[in-house]
Amino acid sequence: MPNTKGMNATHTSLKHHFLIAMPNMADPNFSHTLTYLCEHNEEGAMGIVVNRPMELSLGEVFSHLKIEDFDEDFNDMPVMNGGPVQVERGFVLHKSNFPWDATNEIHDGLYLATSQDILEAIAHDHGPEEHLVALGYAGWGPGQLDEEMSSNAWLSVPADPAIIFTTPQEQRWQAAASLLGIDLSLISMDAGHA
Repeated sequence: MPNTKGMNATHTSLKHHFLIAMPNMADPNFSHTLTYLCEHNEEGAMGIVVNRPMELSLGEVFSHLKIEDFDEDFNDMPVMNGGPVQVERGFVLHKSNFPWDATNEIHDGLYLATSQDILEAIAHDHGPEEHLVALGYAGWGPGQLDEEMSSNAWLSVPADPAIIFTTPQEQRWQAAASLLGIDLSLISMDAGHA
């Protein structure tokens, strides 16, 4: 009997796609979020929410990690709430091919790092210019994201890194939907309910 929970041969991976939460998303962890998918295969999916700032600055993270002599501007740069899984773990989405420790290329020059060396480099102006720092990640078990997609919890679109790195965080959710020609404010909050 084939595994109906996993991906089948006709399924396309959503790696390097944005997941745009539908306006009626009930889960408070994902309401009005934009998630960048770093991995999506038969074992599940993993992504970073890129538009939900925490009440924590990058400067506070540097201080906590005992990284000294950083620019005061980092005290105004928010860290994103990357998702509800492993909220104590840091992730850095970035565009740089420098070989930081624990860095994996996601797609065509876009990387995910999980090591402290990249944070030290960012703090001392030697890191990637384009970066987003998050704590935690979003994770789905085998077949779980596929089920959520089929129940219309999410829209998906190939990711545009400019939305992650240059669009203000409060505009990212709608900016990603605009890639599909959709205005999220016009979608009924009651869609799909009888």
